[in-house]
Parts: sequence; structure tokens; C-alpha cells
Amino acid sequence: MSLATPLRYALVGDGQSPHLAKWARALAPRVELWVASSTGLHADIRACVPAQRCLELGTLPRVAGGNVGLLRQLPRLARWLAAVDADWINPHYLSSHGTLVWAAKRVWRLRGRILASAWGSDVLVTPQQQALHRWALRRVLAGASLATSDSEHMAKQMRRFGSREVMVFPFGLEAMPPATPSASKQPWLVYANRGLEPIYRPERVLQWFQSLAAWQPQARLVIANDGSLRTGLQAWVHEQDLSDRVSFVGRLGPDAQNEWYHQAQWFVSLPASDSVAVSVIEAMAHGCIPVLSDLPANRELVTHAVNGQVLSDAGQAQAPELQALLAKASEVARRNRDWVAQHGVFAPCVERLLARLQAGTTQAVEVMA
Repeated sequence: MSLATPLRYALVGDGQSPHLAKWARALAPRVELWVASSTGLHADIRACVPAQRCLELGTLPRVAGGNVGLLRQLPRLARWLAAVDADWINPHYLSSHGTLVWAAKRVWRLRGRILASAWGSDVLVTPQQQALHRWALRRVLAGASLATSDSEHMAKQMRRFGSREVMVFPFGLEAMPPATPSASKQPWLVYANRGLEPIYRPERVLQWFQSLAAWQPQARLVIANDGSLRTGLQAWVHEQDLSDRVSFVGRLGPDAQNEWYHQAQWFVSLPASDSVAVSVIEAMAHGCIPVLSDLPANRELVTHAVNGQVLSDAGQAQAPELQALLAKASEVARRNRDWVAQHGVFAPCVERLLARLQAGTTQAVEVMA
């Protein structure tokens, strides 16, 4: 293989995920890309990867595990990977797709090296729930030649589970948005868009907003996204007489998301566990002041009272702290946008990753020659 030969690269994951679609868009112009999806395919993947290079397994994998239907697809996936004969096989979400790829490589003796890409709960949550998940994660990470993480905190956990080498970069933005003029921001408009599921604790977002609304009559909260908790959350808002101040707008496309980022002064994300979230990076790039739960990965982004807030589980919306941040909103926006421009744009991160993969592939060919 010469340096001019593009890497043959197999992406394995939930092909309907916008995050995997982002990887595909970034990789397709740079490698010979093949995609195996446990579900179907996002329209953007169909647009950038030829149909003959795609495999749809059509399962319904669950984050919590117990994905027997996915495991039954192991022979089909392994035969496909053997035919593809990729230089690198890149599973995304390690407790499901990572385990499948590790088993395929081990049993079918695949040539390709494993690049294991962790997403967050597959390292920070799932392994703590069951010994079987811990066993699987150790096997995947020990069997991977390289791994990726979107935070230093998660990378540290991955090394404890056996990773030999971890590259750290966020699932960042494909392009920096234009700077939002401070005059476009509504001073007490709050935006939240994490999933309405227990891991993201949307009830804490509502409780925090309730404490803000108690002293700030202009405060408004817009909640995007959807999930299993939505009906109960809406009922709570009605019971607390907040219906005229809280709006549930459902799942939004990129343009609608950007419009709320553009208008909102505050972005709130209070999950129980998290790595570096794309939505937080987006909010920072749009000049929102982030209010985040006290997690190690969030402290990689925000210094409390300097460029946002990091709240304890019992943290409330305190007037002096928020007013102090609001008074320097333009400074916070500049600081956060500078960080995103330097660390949170995806294309340069992918270029560094591919340079590392190309070097590793070239070394392997030289050893075999």
C-alpha cells in the first residue's frame, strides 16, 4: 500500500443516528468508506456512500443492553466485513456494536484493525450496571489498536478498561456558526434540548427553571427533543402553573435548533452522566451561557462563574450568580466560541485521526513485506 492509496474504512453503528451520519460525511471524501448499520441508514449516509458499500441489519438495538437480535446478526456482519477486508473497522457505541466487531474479528480472523469509538454511556454508565458489560468492554478495548473518546474523563476510564491508545476529540461542529450579536439574545430565555429520558434528568432542568422563574418574571424556557418522560413533565409544568412560561417544541431540525440557540441567552443541560455533549458545544458556539451538571467532562468545558455554571444536584438559580454572568455575556460568548473554534470543529479532528490511521496501516504493511 502506498501513501496515496486511500484507507479502506468500515464504519459500524446505528446508521440512523445523526452522529454516525456526521462521521460518514466527514470520512466519505477522505477514505474508501463502507457502512454497516444495525438499523437503517440516515439520508446523509445514503447520499455520500454508494449503496453497494452499505449493509443494513434492520435490528432495533437498545442502549440498556439485552440486544439478542443484534447478536444474531453476527455471522451476517462478519461475512460482510470479511468481504470488505477493511484496513480499519470502526464500531461506534462499544457495548453493542463494539462487542459485535470484536467477536467478528476474533472468530472470523479479520485482517482489519479495530478503531473503537466510545459515545458516553457505553463507558460511563453501562459497564457499571452489569459484570457482563464490563467484561465485554474490556475485551473490546483490549482488542482495539486505537480508541477515540470525546473527553479526557472518559479516556481515563477507557484506559482503566484496557485501551492501549486513546485519541480525544469531541463530536464537534462541522462549521463554526456566525457570531450571534448580543442584541439578538433574549436575556432570560433558556433553551434545553437533551433527550426527555431519565439519564438526562429533564425534571432537574424544570426544577432549576422554577427557581429562576420565582425571582425573574421575564424568564422563559424552551424544551426541545422528546422522550418517554415528556407526558409526565408536561403534567408537572401544568401543576406548577408554569404552562405560560415553558414550551415543549419536540424534535427540531438543524435550522430550528440554530434559531433557538441564536435567541437564547442560557443553555441548560443537567444529565446524571455525560461526556462532552455536541449540544453543549453547539450552544457555546452560538454564544449561549451554559448551565451544566457537575460532571468531570463538563468541567473540561466550563469553569464555574467564569464562562458558565457547574451546578450540584441541589443547585438552584441564584440571582447574584446569574446576573453576574449576564453582565459579562459578551465576554463569555467570545471565550466559549474561541474554545470551540480551537477544539470543537470536527474536520481537523478527523484529519488528525486519519493521519494516525494511515501511519499505523503503513507500518503494518512494511512489517508484512
